[in-house]
This record gives sequence, C-alpha cells and structure tokens, in this order.
Amino acid sequence: MFSFRTTSISEQLDKGLTEGRVACFCTPGCWDAATGEYLTDIFRSRGNLVKLFGPAAPEFSPESGHIDFSSEDLEGLDAVVVEIQDVGSRYFPYTRDVLRLLSFRARMEEGPSIYIIDHINPAGRVVEGTIPVLEPDLWTPKVAHRHGLTLGELCNLYCSEIGARFPLHIISALCSEVGKDLLPWTISPSPDFPGLFSCQMYSGGGLWTATSITPGIGTPRPYEYIGSPFLSNSAVPPSPPGVLMRPCSFTPSYGLYAGKECNGYQIIMLPGAQYHSLLHTVQLMRWFADRDSRFEITPDLLERIDDPVIAEYLKGGITFDIVQEHVKSEEQKWIRKAKRFLLYEDSPYRIK
Repeated sequence: MFSFRTTSISEQLDKGLTEGRVACFCTPGCWDAATGEYLTDIFRSRGNLVKLFGPAAPEFSPESGHIDFSSEDLEGLDAVVVEIQDVGSRYFPYTRDVLRLLSFRARMEEGPSIYIIDHINPAGRVVEGTIPVLEPDLWTPKVAHRHGLTLGELCNLYCSEIGARFPLHIISALCSEVGKDLLPWTISPSPDFPGLFSCQMYSGGGLWTATSITPGIGTPRPYEYIGSPFLSNSAVPPSPPGVLMRPCSFTPSYGLYAGKECNGYQIIMLPGAQYHSLLHTVQLMRWFADRDSRFEITPDLLERIDDPVIAEYLKGGITFDIVQEHVKSEEQKWIRKAKRFLLYEDSPYRIK
C-alpha cells in the first residue's frame, strides 16, 4: 500500500502513529523550524516513542555518517518514521541506510508501516550519469549517479524494484511552510556536506574516496578540493566552461592523509555555471592516471561507477567524446524511467 500525504506528520491520525509503538529513523535535519521541535519530540510527548535510529556520533563527527541497525530492531514496532536529508546521489550513506531499512521491512511477514518525511533535493532536479548495468548491492538503487529525485520518490521507486508490499507513506516536502522555505542544506545532511556546493559536486566527487586522491574529506570544503601528498599541481588540468581549477595545498584533519600536506586543486564554479561533476571527475581521473603512476584505476572505483563504457575510458581504451555521448543517452533513458515515480510537478532534466 502506497500513499502520498500533503499534511505534516504531526497531523497524521493513523492508529500506529497515535497509539502504536513508534521508532524514529532520523538525522539532525529532522528539526522543524516552525515549531522548534525535532521529529522525536512529537512521539515523546505522546509517550509512544520506543526506539531511535540515528547517527552514532554528534554532528560533523567523522563517525556520524551512518545509521547502524539490524532487522531484529524492527520487530514489535507499529511504525517507523524516517526523516533524513538526501543529497541526490545513489551512493550517499544515509540514503543507503534508508533503503536497507526498506529491504529489511520487505522481508518481514508482518512489521511496521514506514513513513518517509520528504525533503527537497538540495542537488536539484539535475540528472548526471548512468544506470548500473551489473546487479548492484541490494541497497544501491538502479538510478543514475545523480538521480534528480527526492528521497520519497527514490523510496517509491526502490520499493517497486524489490516488489515490496508493506505500507509505505510519503509525507510531502511541501506540506509545511518550513518544507517550502528552509534551504535544504541549511542543516548539514552529513559531516562531509557543509553547504550547497557539496551536493552539486558529490555525484563525481564521491568517487574520489575509492582512489588514492582525497576529495578534501577532513577539510571545511569537501568535494570542492582534490589532492594528495604525491600530486604535482604545476600543470593545468582539463575543466568544462564556467569552471576554474585553482592550484592549492591543504592538510586534512581526518580521513585519508590526515595530518599530511596535500597538493591539488580547488574546483571553482563561476556564477551561473552548470557543472557535470561525474563527467569532469572521470576526465580528471584519466588525466591524473596518464601523468602519475601512483594514481590507480582500482576495481573498487570501477565497481562504484558500474558502467563498462566509463570503465573503458578510465582504462584508456576510448576517447572522452564517446563517454559524453554514452552518458547523454543514459541520462535520457533514466529520465524516462524516473517520470513514473515523480510526486511533484517539476521533472528531472539533464545538463545540455
């Protein structure tokens, strides 16, 4: 059973929410500026909050980017209310945690109803990349690298893919003034997303974590900076129109190369520039691989990209223009698929 609801979670009168055993699955983004309450406060005041699934560490802590739980944790619950801020890419850890929750619930004969409090996608409706061609791990949806959907739409699609039959209810992102007006990156979605540009750069920038180059994890500007101790930044790397590559150095406070000086570049978008992070990232990877043998195209990287054409380009077998045409075709294919699961008037689109 699926429903799309246009009143807030506090106004829902389902018996499981008002009288049942409720769990909240949330991050600090579950704060309602209009009431000054967190999601958990609603059910604590009713006396029926029995479990809280959340990050294991405070905001901005390196250990806080994941929610740990087991299928047994769902037993005996009547409702699980989910509120996280997705960032628009298929490998975002908190979103994968939500899909793991849906997968666990789908395998239960009886279990809680799932409520997703939707938020606007801070990466917008822009689409980048390709749909996985291999069978991905169970909690990675078959969507483009940057999918252009909200979390509610993504959950609707994922439940359709796995044939789930449990009650799934989406609370519209537009059901309150806060949902309409509060900028979706105001409360950091996770420790490595301090602002708007992080989300725009993550669809490609997140791939660097499977390489020997850090995307600035452990700095104030993740995914805007890339570098490593072995890189030379004396040459000018390729960049699309409207994007500058500033040579720089930085020292991450945690993560790969913590405490070590890294040479690299800051990716700077000029006002109004449309940035295809995935295409630029794979172009940079090929450029680095051609110039320094210490940068490797690893199996882990190819598994995350999950596309044979892009993989062949990274290995040096084809030219970049072939990749561009392939990605264009795949984005068009994904947009056609995504339209079946849209819950709002605006539609995903690709960068021309």
